[in-house]
Amino acid sequence: MGKSKKRIINKGKNLQFKNLSRNDAVKTAAKLLNENNKDAYSLITLFGFSAEEILEAGASYEAVKSMGSILR
Repeated sequence: MGKSKKRIINKGKNLQFKNLSRNDAVKTAAKLLNENNKDAYSLITLFGFSAEEILEAGASYEAVKSMGSILR
């Protein structure tokens, strides 16, 4: 992960991670999507997750379908 991504993640008010792997990020994004938390959008766009990745991580189909415009 580059310096810029580390800075962006550490600036978050609710999501402050020191080291975040892609696997941890997709699990966190799925959990936040199920809770209708807006912080999921930043993780999805930061890492460029696909709908399939987030569904496999445990997000509900309805939550992923509602994000159709930003998920590939």
